[in-house]
Amino acid sequence: MIQRFILLGEGYNDLYELLELARSNPSRIHMLLRLDTVFEKKEKSSLVLILRPASPGKMMPLYLCLEGIHNPEIQSSERYRLFEQLSQELDRSIYRLKVKSSHEFEDVELYYQYLIGVLRMNRYIPPLN
Repeated sequence: MIQRFILLGEGYNDLYELLELARSNPSRIHMLLRLDTVFEKKEKSSLVLILRPASPGKMMPLYLCLEGIHNPEIQSSERYRLFEQLSQELDRSIYRLKVKSSHEFEDVELYYQYLIGVLRMNRYIPPLN
């Protein structure tokens, strides 16, 4: 199975898209995930919606709103509250991981490979078959 990040932006419209993707695919939801990081002494979070592959299909999409939200443990945010409401609405937990910032990588594809490795190591997503 191939895992592929699909980058959404940092704004409200991007988050609304992520929320709508989850609401329209409740049976495909594998996981809701918050990735916490620090960049330039600012604590930020990325929100991720991981879906199971479409049938037929072998790609597990990971929709990502990258580092655009304040870490809710430090500063509350309406965008994170919307994500929490989604988790309650769908009766899904939000899993959390602390990861390196995307700014520590030369290329966004290297960052995605790093995240895939972290997610596999923590058994949040399956290994390649």
